[in-house]
Amino acid sequence: MDTDKNKKKKQIVILGSTGSIGTQALQVIEEHSDLYEAYALTANNRVELLIEQARKFQPEVVVIANEEKYMMLKEALSDLPLKVYAGMDAICQIVEEAPVDMVLTAMVGYAGLKPTIHAIRAGKSIALANKETLVVAGDLINRLAQQYHTPIIPVDSEHSAVFQCLAGEIGNSVEKILLTASGGPFRTYTMDELKTVTKEQALKHPNWQMGAKITIDSASMMNKGFEVIEAKWLFGVRPEQIEVLVHPQSVVHSMVQFEDGAIKAQLGVPDMRLPIQYAFSYPDRLHSNFGRVDFMACSHLTFEQPDTRRFRNLALAYEAMNKGGNMPCIVNAANEVVVAAFLKDEITFLGMSDVIERTMEQVTFIAAPTYDDYVATDGEARKVAAQAIKTLFS
Repeated sequence: MDTDKNKKKKQIVILGSTGSIGTQALQVIEEHSDLYEAYALTANNRVELLIEQARKFQPEVVVIANEEKYMMLKEALSDLPLKVYAGMDAICQIVEEAPVDMVLTAMVGYAGLKPTIHAIRAGKSIALANKETLVVAGDLINRLAQQYHTPIIPVDSEHSAVFQCLAGEIGNSVEKILLTASGGPFRTYTMDELKTVTKEQALKHPNWQMGAKITIDSASMMNKGFEVIEAKWLFGVRPEQIEVLVHPQSVVHSMVQFEDGAIKAQLGVPDMRLPIQYAFSYPDRLHSNFGRVDFMACSHLTFEQPDTRRFRNLALAYEAMNKGGNMPCIVNAANEVVVAAFLKDEITFLGMSDVIERTMEQVTFIAAPTYDDYVATDGEARKVAAQAIKTLFS
């Protein structure tokens, strides 16, 4: 009897289960354990937490990307009937398994691209939290999703908001997508103040609890730049139809303006479990115990234009989107390198934009890249960015 019941549960693979999105996704699964089950959990390095999650949720499969930590993982779970693997190839194979219904791609950065492609080719529904997948290879991902009839449901709070605003609007032309941004911790800083900000300051986001990489991206507004590129591919709009609005309260998660001038907005408390749960349950909505917006406590909702002079990364992302080809892939690779360097105090906050811009100028541009071109571009851009850091900051 139990077996029949379990078969009805949606089987979910969580790529990046130990990160911020992954851990919150497991909270959603736990709250709705009658509907969802973690079929597989994967992590890059955080083996201790992965072991803890595996013991609690008892998935069919557990994978650690870092092969050096395989024996530690295998031995720690040897008393459980779990399959334990290591390496990227194993992750790519797991997403193709027959019982899998949905793959939540919550890995950080470029690493999410390859397993997402494998999941799409296997016809699995994609809950997309890894924005870099569409930033790097949006054209390729869209073509594959159409070819294999694979639904892609956005998990980013802003893109989930747009997705929700578009529900019931089939055939109605979108005039503009309005992506909101909190502005991060440095929204009111002057250029002089930005010259000396530290990683400790950058890691203190005013509204959201996120992983280190995305928190730095939010502080530099590169995260918003990536979201603009992602919106282009997700919603089939032109770059000029996407506008960024700084909204410090993070209550309005994004809006859609239609051709008649009407605007629909999605509001909610800043809690990533809401868009995660919606991606899992779409098109249905499930009861939740998440917080509710108290309009008496937030009677002032403000909006302002982003300053691309102080936050150049947003302008660089727009430039990359307009250029097209492999340019967004170049920007993503350079950004991953500079964020890692900033977290090691090897580069200044404003210096990140300098290195990204130099990398955009130096890496080979390809107008119509293949998957192999993206792989080569990523490698070349990382080398150029690393050299630029040495040149400018050593």
